[in-house]
Amino acid sequence: MNDLELIFSMLGEASTTEIAKNKDAQGFVENKQVAKLGGSVAGSARKDLEQKSGKKVSTTRNYLSLSEKKKLV
Repeated sequence: MNDLELIFSMLGEASTTEIAKNKDAQGFVENKQVAKLGGSVAGSARKDLEQKSGKKVSTTRNYLSLSEKKKLV
C-alpha cells in the first residue's frame, strides 16, 4: 500500500463518518448505505486522479518494508 492508497482509504472513512453524522444514521442497514456513499466519494476521487495522472493508484505492495515489519514484531 502506498501513500495515495492510504489517503483515499482515509477519505472514504472520513466521508462515511461525516455523512453518517449528518444523516444521523442508526442501525446496520442505514450505516451500510452510508458506507457505500462514503466509499463512492473516495472511489470517484481515485478514478479522477487515475484518469488525470495516467497512473493507477492501487498497488500490490505492502506499505511497510520488510525491515519495518520485523521491528513491529
